[in-house]
Amino acid sequence: MSTTAEIRCVLIRTGTTQLLLPNATISEVLSYSVPDPIAGAPAWLPGRLRWRGWRLPLVAFATLSGQGDDTAGLGNKVVVLKALGGDPHLPYLALSTQGFPRLVTVSAAQLRQPDGAHDTAPLPFAIRAHVRLGEEVAQIPDLDALERAVREVVG
Repeated sequence: MSTTAEIRCVLIRTGTTQLLLPNATISEVLSYSVPDPIAGAPAWLPGRLRWRGWRLPLVAFATLSGQGDDTAGLGNKVVVLKALGGDPHLPYLALSTQGFPRLVTVSAAQLRQPDGAHDTAPLPFAIRAHVRLGEEVAQIPDLDALERAVREVVG
């Protein structure tokens, strides 16, 4: 039996990158539907989706983090995330993704910094780290920063 702790995670494609999230933060994966617009919201927050009695803010993460445009369309999915900040008015939020998220099992030993990455290079907004998982490069999002950005817009 291995003493290395493993975590079930999900790889999510957003824009030109992949996000690596713990599976425990994901409540559900939905087919994309056009959100209800939020007046005056930035481009990274295209609107709200109705889900189980909630009106979830839908985040275009690649746009938020300044890593390109992740315009949603046919074949896109929506990942419903459990918000970790404890705000009773924002218990969930949603991320648009290209394609279906993929389950992976990750151990600390498998994660390493991508080749050519420098510790001094600034990370994009709402990104905690860049990692290489086997042959794939992914980013670990800063969920606290994501929630703060959404709260600033939706109050």
